[in-house]
Amino acid sequence: MTVWNMRTAVFLWATLAFFLFLLIFYFHPKSYSGVLPYRTVSVVAQTAGPVTELDVINGQRVEAGDLLFRIENSSQKATLRQAEAELGTLAAAAIKAEDTLRVAQASVAQATATLDERSEELQDAVTLFERNVGSQDAVQKLEATVKVDEAKLEAAEAQVHLAQADISQTIPAQTKAAEAAIESAQAALIKTEVHSFTGGVVTQLSLSVGSPASTFVLSPAMVIIPDRPEGLPLRVIAGFSQVARAVLFEGMPAEIACDSNANLSFSNSVIPARVAFLQPAISSGQVVPGSKLLELGSVAERGSLLVYFELEHPEHEKIMLDGTGCVVQTYTTNLPGVSGHVIAATGIIKAVGLRLKVWGALISGVGLAGGGEH
Repeated sequence: MTVWNMRTAVFLWATLAFFLFLLIFYFHPKSYSGVLPYRTVSVVAQTAGPVTELDVINGQRVEAGDLLFRIENSSQKATLRQAEAELGTLAAAAIKAEDTLRVAQASVAQATATLDERSEELQDAVTLFERNVGSQDAVQKLEATVKVDEAKLEAAEAQVHLAQADISQTIPAQTKAAEAAIESAQAALIKTEVHSFTGGVVTQLSLSVGSPASTFVLSPAMVIIPDRPEGLPLRVIAGFSQVARAVLFEGMPAEIACDSNANLSFSNSVIPARVAFLQPAISSGQVVPGSKLLELGSVAERGSLLVYFELEHPEHEKIMLDGTGCVVQTYTTNLPGVSGHVIAATGIIKAVGLRLKVWGALISGVGLAGGGEH
């Protein structure tokens, strides 16, 4: 018996093996690029100056509203005191304007009484002059006096109007401006105290007392890893080959093996999950505005199909480490008929292969990093 004599059987075996592997790898796609993404909060100061107080250390847990550090604030306090003093000056000016109004009103009353008296005297002098009893000089003098008294009355009334304008318009406007200056100074003073806006763990703390506080987001004073929002399911993302889109679907069962969960006891090393969402676009095809026209020949690398996975059992979320790398294995179970059951049954081969890979990663010590997408 030779290979030549068995050529038909060998050819048939090789053909069946090829189609079997094609069936397994096509209907049960795997990704080595799985990762548990998470966000970080960069903490930067809103004003410049040396740090005078540091209230946290690396690894410390903080809650929303906790003080992180303080910045030297003497100039902000001086500005606030100046604005408060200006407001106090305006309060005194308002009292003075009230007194000025009362004085002006008294002057108007006095000028009115004097004018009335001089007007009566003028009328009497005119009457006497018409009867040839009085003199024309007396009439002219009284007329001049009346005009002076009228001018004094107008001046007194102008003082009343000026005081009323100060009370109703000028001082209120200046008061609002002073109050706005106080609010601005208070806001500037508040900026010298940096508080946490979220609960989480402080890391990459680069400050010390006396060092200048950075206001650039690219050079943060520290980074906070925030807590996961309550009620929001944990999602693992993975990139698949674009040809896998034909078999991937929302609700598709999957298994996730992560580097941080691999252990000798094999407890929770492979975690069940399901496809939650398929991103409807490939990132490498994104066009952004620029000064150069798009050259498709320069886009040599094909982008991945981004898929989101949610864990089947929420209690597993507690053992997942943010940022861990994972291998994601999916299983096609939605095909009808006998052929669909056969294809679903072949998924056991990929399941066994995933577990062997975890064991191999433990033995080799290099982790679960694979050779690409399949």
